[in-house]
Parts: sequence; C-alpha cells; structure tokens
Amino acid sequence: MRAAELAGRLRANVERALRGKSEVVRQCVEAWVAGGHVLVEDVPGVGKTTLAHALARSVDTSFRRIQFTSDLLPADLVGAPVPEMRDGRATGAFAFQHGPLFAQVVLADEINRASPKTQSALLEAMAEGSVSVDGVIHRLPQPFLVVATQNPVEHHGTHPLPESQLDRFLLRLRIGYPDPADEAAVLRDDPAATELPRLAPVLSAAERVAMRAAAERVKFGDGLVAYLLGIVRATRAHPSVSLGASPRGAVALRRVAQARALVDGRDYCIPEDVRDLAVPVLAHRVLLDPREVGGPASEEAEWVIREILDGAAVPL
Repeated sequence: MRAAELAGRLRANVERALRGKSEVVRQCVEAWVAGGHVLVEDVPGVGKTTLAHALARSVDTSFRRIQFTSDLLPADLVGAPVPEMRDGRATGAFAFQHGPLFAQVVLADEINRASPKTQSALLEAMAEGSVSVDGVIHRLPQPFLVVATQNPVEHHGTHPLPESQLDRFLLRLRIGYPDPADEAAVLRDDPAATELPRLAPVLSAAERVAMRAAAERVKFGDGLVAYLLGIVRATRAHPSVSLGASPRGAVALRRVAQARALVDGRDYCIPEDVRDLAVPVLAHRVLLDPREVGGPASEEAEWVIREILDGAAVPL
C-alpha cells in the first residue's frame, strides 16, 4: 500500500534525528495519520523537543514552537485584535493578528508551566480546530497537530493538566533513556545538532490528509469492537480507578488502531493493534482513586491498563 510506504519514509526521516526510539517514532506517526495530538511526558534531555521538530520538518507544513511559561496569556497563543493604521494614524477599525497557534504543527513545550486559563485557550484549538476571540471564530490551518511536552518530575511552578485537557491528546508517550549502543551513537554523532537541521520534507500535507482518509476506511470488525469496549468498560469497574475511560477514549483507540493497520500495510485491524496501543491511548484518560495510588499516578495508571489487558479475552 502506498500509505505504508509514505509512513515508512516519514518514520525513517524522523529516526535520523532521534536514534534508537523506533517504537516511539512509530506511535507518533500513527497519531499524525489518525489526526490526533500527542503528549510526550518524560525527564529532560531524552529527545522530546527533537521528536517534535523532526516530525514537523519531515512534513511540508508550517511549524511553530511555543515555550509555555507561567506568565503566558491566552492572547499570546491565539492572537488579538490590533488597531488598523493608515498613513500613521489609527482608522478606528481593528484587524485580528494571528498568534503562533496558527500553524499546522505546534510544539507546546513544557505545557504544564502555563496557567489553567492559558491551557483552556489551547483546549478549544485542540478540540475544535478553531479559536474564539471577541465572539468571532477563527479557523486554524489544517491539518492541525499539537505535540506537547511536559516533565513529570519537576513540579515547582507547574499546573497539572486537567482531565478535559488530557482527554484531547490521542496518545501520551514516553521516550525513555536510550540503550548503551544508541547512547554511544548519540555521543559520537550528535544527530540532534547534525541531522535535525538538514531534515527535508518527505511528505506533503495533502498526502497526510489522504492517509487519514485511508485510515478511516480500514476495517474494524465486530469482534474487535467487543474486545475494545470490554477493555474500556473494565477501566470503569477497576477497584483502583475512580473515573474510567470515556467514549471519546474508545473512539480514540479505534482510530489509532486503524492508523497502525494502515502503517503496517493492512486494510483491516487485528487484536494486536488494539492491545499494543491501549496503554498510550487510555492510561492518561483514567483517574485513579487516591487511596489506591502507591507511586507516580501516571505509572500506576499504565499498570492498571496492562492488568486489564492481561485479563481481557482476545478474539480469534
């Protein structure tokens, strides 16, 4: 399938800048094909920003990087009306000046450093593909993708993302430390400094739109529907969970499973597509009972999803 060829080309290009993380790159590409946003949560220095930059450079789309800080205002993201000038004088009219959010790929760096008010402005953009200013709706360029990063260990001066914001991310990914061989290659070649600036687009925006349309046509049988719903409903009944995954989470898992099948060159989904993506799709969508949490909440949530997967009957 041509879509699988295009996805493979995109993955190979991104991996030139981010070595040894093929599964993370694969999942990021699958989210891009499925039309969903990505949250990369990990410690500093493992390549979160490099991943976002490499993906943006690999597709012929506009790109903006926004450094989120505690004093960032909603207008700094979406823009604001400014007075129109003519011959050095104000005309009395106002024109909307677009903010950095008006790009096809937006890197929201350290998103949890922004105030809840600023995060809410981003929420509308991610959910609706538009922003509202003074009662006027402004459409964002399409395709529109947010790749956000956050540090899970440094809590000083941060505002945890609310459940409604987390639910808008199709996937939450962790990059992790590289293995010794890959880390040695990074030390030797420094691909973030040498390869990243030289990356050229290998995919057009139109090809990405076509891939998404193709992913939506991938077959998802009734047996897989029952399997997926069984997993989602189990999150709502688990004793460690106070708020299970929503129907939006179920739809998200189906969409990204279809994208994985397309990337693998199939026009039908298999149980492994659902199983392998359940943790990055569902773990950030469940809220644990505080009495049951014995460690970092995000890691505990992933453990709960894995436990549910182990007990789920896989369809033949």
